[in-house]
This record gives sequence, C-alpha cells and structure tokens, in this order.
Amino acid sequence: MKKNHRTGFLVSAAGVAGLLTLAGCNQSSPTEQPGAATTQPAAADSAQPASTGPDAPAAASFGKLQNGTEVQLYTLTNAHGLQARITNYGGTLTSLLVPDKAGQLGDVVLGFDNVSGYQSPEYQQAGPYFGALIGRYGNRIKAGQFTLDGKTYSLAKNNGPNHLHGGKQGFDKVVWQAEPGRSADGQTLTLRYVSKNGEEGYPGTLRVTVVYTLTQDDALRLDYTATTDKATPVNLTNHSYFNLGAGKDVLAHQVTLPADRYTVVDNTLIPTGELRVVKGTPFDFTTAHAIGERIGAVPGGYDHNWVLNQPGAAPHPAATVYEPTSGRTLEVLTTEPGIQFYTGNFLDGTLTGKGNKVYGKHAGFCLETQHFPDSPNQPKFPSTTLQPGDTLHSTTLYKFGVRK
Repeated sequence: MKKNHRTGFLVSAAGVAGLLTLAGCNQSSPTEQPGAATTQPAAADSAQPASTGPDAPAAASFGKLQNGTEVQLYTLTNAHGLQARITNYGGTLTSLLVPDKAGQLGDVVLGFDNVSGYQSPEYQQAGPYFGALIGRYGNRIKAGQFTLDGKTYSLAKNNGPNHLHGGKQGFDKVVWQAEPGRSADGQTLTLRYVSKNGEEGYPGTLRVTVVYTLTQDDALRLDYTATTDKATPVNLTNHSYFNLGAGKDVLAHQVTLPADRYTVVDNTLIPTGELRVVKGTPFDFTTAHAIGERIGAVPGGYDHNWVLNQPGAAPHPAATVYEPTSGRTLEVLTTEPGIQFYTGNFLDGTLTGKGNKVYGKHAGFCLETQHFPDSPNQPKFPSTTLQPGDTLHSTTLYKFGVRK
C-alpha cells in the first residue's frame, strides 16, 4: 500500500491548500440531541491499561461507563512539571496543568474528574465535546448528506438540519485502544480505533491512530494518521476548551489569528462558499484583540473557520493567546489549512466540572485545527476525501509559555 502525505488535495479558488485531517468545529447548538453513549470498544482489550515501561505515563481507573466498561486515565508529565491527563474514552483530554508567571501550576482545560461527568444526561443534552477527539468528520456537513463517487450517503442530523462531529456516536463516544509509551520528545499516549464500514453512515473501514506527546519544550502535540479501504471524507480534531486564567470567562484573553480570510456561514453555521477578507471587521485577529472586545458585534459569538495564511506540510502558526492576569500564553501550530475559533457560546451554567466550577457562557474557548466545514459538499474547498492506498497525516501542537 503506498503512502501519501496528503499535502496537495483540492485547492480552493482562493488558492488554499492543506494537509487533510485534524478538522475541528464547535460546540453543538441547544437543538442537538446526541445519542446515548452506548460505547463500542475499539478492541476486546481496549478498556485495559496497556503494559507500561518505567518512563511511560501512569494509568489509573477513570470509572465505568453506563454499560459497565471500565475506562482508564493516563497521566503524561514532563521535566517542567506540566501534566496532561487523557482518558481512552473518546481520547479525551480531561486536565492540563501548566505554570503561570509565578510558576504556579493551574488547570487550563474544561472537563470532569470522572467519566460519569461525560455521560450525565445534562452533558449529553448540551453536547459540548469537552477535550474529545472528533471524527469521522469534525464540524458540520450540510443536511447530513454528501455525494462521493456518484453515490449519496446519508448521515445523522444531530445539529438542527445538519450533521455535526461524526454523528450521534462519533469518535468522542467510543473506547480507544491505548498504549502509553515514551519517545525522544517526551511521554506519549498512542490511541487506536477502527471505524467500521457504514458506521454513522460513512463509507469504508477507517483505521485511525492518534498520538499525544507532552514534549520537553512544553507543548502538547497531536499526530493523526488514518487509512481506509474505501473513499471516505475524514476530518479529525481535538475539541478542548481552554481557559488560561482563573476567571469565570475568557473574554479578557487576547487572541491573534494569522488569517486574512474566514469562511462566511449561513444561519445554521454552514459555509456559503465565500472566503471573506477579515480586514475592517470583528473577525480581524491579525493583530491581538481581547475576545470580548468585539464579540457583541458577532451574532451568537465567534464560531467560525479562519483560513490560515501559510498552510503546508510542516506545522505553521495558527493562533496565539495571552491571558494577562496569569501571564500564560498558548501558541497553536498545525499542518491544517483552517482553524475553528469558538468562544463557548452555548455553555449556560448547567454543567459543573472539576473543582465544582460552574461552566457558564464563554467559560472556555476552542481552537480546532481543521479542514473547512462542509468540505464534502464544497468542491472549491481543500478536499477531505481519503482514498484507499493513501495515508492521512496531520499534526497540531499546543505550546505553552508565560509572559512576565
């Protein structure tokens, strides 16, 4: 089987090219009704901790799913004290401890202390996808259908009239096979899942591997690969919500996005096909702006895909965030052509997370590196079609630091 690093794909009329995968999207709307998390283990031993070496991440129980399956929580650390906790349920990043300008560690992602939090009726109703791996297709597909090789495929309409984040039983609700380890860059957690032909309506059996690495230079790196036995759209991402400070919301965070254009959307958040110039609009983050500075001029808040200026095979800048009180900084680099910036617009205080913290509106923001929403129905967008014999590759890094 040949390997193709997928650095070409279809190029949009605006000349956008990119590497297929790590797609993102945003939180579900209140109309979404996710299916119950009747988890389908990826393999017979997927709920068991893999054998670990002395330098591999530690594993512990994260509780049991509603069907009785026990899932694990893996803790990755580095020499500077950073700590990432990831469960094999949904490949979910549950906690990420990074230092502030005083050297004090703090948790900068939203989530829960036990897997039961991700299965509560309130969470299933809200559908925020805290920290989860998203697939088979992150973000939205119009009207829950697409045509590929002359055949029309129907998908679940789990976000109003559209399909969102892989359907009712997306990759966020399955148990991944986990293998903790270590590389030259730091501790790793390798997650594998086989999505069978027809799962959630998608064609082809898709074999996905995601490797989390907590690097020695304080980055959480995600490397995605996938193969298929039949042509299929693929758009994988991570849906973490960040809050770099201790505040109840993220409106004071200062964001920079190296993107001169964004994808205009209709009232159901499906792209119209227009790539609009951001200059002179509230979508212009080419220089730093506080999230709350102009959010009132954007109906519903930010929940859009920005077209990155420098897509390519190597990770390139996608976003920079600075939180003035803590001094923490976040730099995002990716091989993807787009990034979904979402500001927690649908969080409404019904969810209480770690430390009994209530997650109200704008409690966190997402930076989901991706191919563009609805690409299977948008021939001018970079293609998300993975062909048999090709291997999808994508990398995203979330790198942390401080500004004193």
